[in-house]
Amino acid sequence: MKTIRVYLIILIALTAAWGTQAEAPGRRIYVLPAVGSINPGLAEFVVAGIQKAEKAQAEAVVIQLDTPGGLDSSMRQICQAIINAKAPVIVYVSPRGGRAASAGVLITMAAHVAAMAPGTNIGAAHPVSVGMGKVDKVMGEKMVNDMAAYGRALAEERGRNADWVDKAIRKSVSISAPDALKQKVIEVMAENLEDLLRKVDGRRVMVAGKTLILKTTGVVVEEIPEDLRTKVLKHIADPNIAFILMMLGLAGLYFELAHPGVVLPGVVGALCLLLAFFAFQTLPVNFIGILLIILAFILFILEFTVTSYGLLTVSGIASLLLGSIMLFRGGETGVDISWGVLIPTVLIVSLFFILVTGIVFRSHLRRSMTGAAGMVGEKGVAHTDLKPEGQVFIFGEYWHAVAREPVAKGEAVEVVQVKDLKLVVKKVSSEQ
Repeated sequence: MKTIRVYLIILIALTAAWGTQAEAPGRRIYVLPAVGSINPGLAEFVVAGIQKAEKAQAEAVVIQLDTPGGLDSSMRQICQAIINAKAPVIVYVSPRGGRAASAGVLITMAAHVAAMAPGTNIGAAHPVSVGMGKVDKVMGEKMVNDMAAYGRALAEERGRNADWVDKAIRKSVSISAPDALKQKVIEVMAENLEDLLRKVDGRRVMVAGKTLILKTTGVVVEEIPEDLRTKVLKHIADPNIAFILMMLGLAGLYFELAHPGVVLPGVVGALCLLLAFFAFQTLPVNFIGILLIILAFILFILEFTVTSYGLLTVSGIASLLLGSIMLFRGGETGVDISWGVLIPTVLIVSLFFILVTGIVFRSHLRRSMTGAAGMVGEKGVAHTDLKPEGQVFIFGEYWHAVAREPVAKGEAVEVVQVKDLKLVVKKVSSEQ
């Protein structure tokens, strides 16, 4: 029995030791899914994932990349995090059908190991200005030269084909995974994550000035999913979403000002505006565009109180359109407001205020049917003789009245004026 107990103790100890070794920080690989446009939300997620891997002394970090491009500032933030990482970073363009376009090219070039899945492509990294304004020739050349120099520096740092990267930026060339491997744009082509880890095992990489040998087999692979904060930030940082949020916010505040006490439109509007301004903090916003949009809503509101016969509404529409076009500055890459979002939004808002303006204009032309003004022109019957004062029966009620000429009891009268709750009437002939 003692022998059995000894064996059991040894077995338990070995199992615990193996489990401890398997869970050791240095024997872990983190996988970060980077899907969608490169924006501040995604950049924050990737940088945080790399920092977590560094603290855990992970064997490597795998960024599964599938992007059409994005903001230059967010791309550089990710590239800097990769270049200065203390843990090896592998950028894997996947799954099949995925791509590393525009900013994704430079992120791939920054990786210690660049890999692609079959059926993916990389390239088309020519800078595109944000917003609807055109960039002049000199500024355009500066943008291209800056991006080309940055891409070439990254490629040369990692020993990749810098000439092809230069063409991808200057001429927007794009190639498939097999061609990228053949032209030494990437080092590995792998069917899936498991195949990737098997192929990079034993590869030497330079990390933080030191040569490391990747050990990617027999390790714990842990995927770090996007948390709620990252998902919200990714969507809010989309210029189209930010633009719509601003429109909804201003519309909500307008309804609350027009109908005080409703509460809900004001609360929703304030929330949308806060989210929009949060997004604007992370995007290349032109504040002149924001001021023009706000001015447009002020002009729409003034139309309800000032009779301008539509002039304020036309000015508001022009201000809204110009502000929407100028909302984002040029000089960044890959992110802009879609015309498919801008035009319908401006049209819907404009048509709404045109409709409301028409209703207000017609109400100004229509004679008032209530209050003192509504009594003018009404006809009734003299309840007593008016010499010149007496009582009349009008609108189902008895009123104190004064006549400009004597009126006998029972004769028809018409209201010509209301003065200090007293009706001024005149006799109506029977022919009328």
